[in-house]
Amino acid sequence: MDLISIRDLNKETVGEILDLANDVADGKKKPDLKGKIIATLFFEPSTRTKLSFQSAAMRTGMSDLDFLADLSSLKKGESFADTIKTVEGYADILVVRHKKEGSARLAADMSEKPVVNGGDGGNQHPTQTLIDLFSIRRMKGKIGELNVTLMGDLKHARTMRSLLYGLSMFGANVTLISPKGLEMDPEYIKEVEEKFKVKVKTKNEPEFRDADVLYVCRIQAERFADPYEAQSVMKKFRLMKSDLEGTKKELIILHPLPKINEIDAEIDKMPQAKYFEQAHYGVPLRIAVIDYVLRK
Repeated sequence: MDLISIRDLNKETVGEILDLANDVADGKKKPDLKGKIIATLFFEPSTRTKLSFQSAAMRTGMSDLDFLADLSSLKKGESFADTIKTVEGYADILVVRHKKEGSARLAADMSEKPVVNGGDGGNQHPTQTLIDLFSIRRMKGKIGELNVTLMGDLKHARTMRSLLYGLSMFGANVTLISPKGLEMDPEYIKEVEEKFKVKVKTKNEPEFRDADVLYVCRIQAERFADPYEAQSVMKKFRLMKSDLEGTKKELIILHPLPKINEIDAEIDKMPQAKYFEQAHYGVPLRIAVIDYVLRK
């Protein structure tokens, strides 16, 4: 089985993966994958995704082939396709991250071994979405009927599009907050609404007093033609401690990381800040993913 997009999964499959991750996190299950080999092919930088996949592999007894693009035959002109076809002969499962959209799907089409998408440009990052859903369910006890606010640059953040899809699959009440010009594609929102029979709210001003979950991503200043406008928008959409006044006591704040300056450092110490715990859940979730795709 390949895992390329959250859109390839149904609610039942996602539920099975989350249940397995929960058992792994609680110590009730520990998949034994000794003798198996994972190849982590990252053609662009990564901290959390790569290291958590490698940690997940090690914790299940797997060996890891750590592909380093700068030290590979790519420097001699070898193609992406030839790299995939070569490495699949050395491993049982491939995790691929690449800056070009559609690269993971191409790798899956070429390889006879399972391929997991570790992020392909601005397109999809399915295991991050699964981590997000797992974190919300683990921390709040459910996903459906929660008020979840996604805030930041929703036009370019691949995590947010995938997360909207996953949240809507489970019936969450989603509100999208972004600066004008950085809204999520309305056609994509319409598609999600029609598929899951939900109503997605959209706003251009930060307001999240009714939120059970606030998920923040950075404003991508490099997308602005006017640097002064970028700084103004970033300041307005920067989450400060004072912004949490009047919000729900049980609010949790998530972030895909890395965060730059979109969340004030003071919030890191607050009980609402759950983004580092969220990142740590990448290990049990990715253990579940590796085990699941190897068995299917």
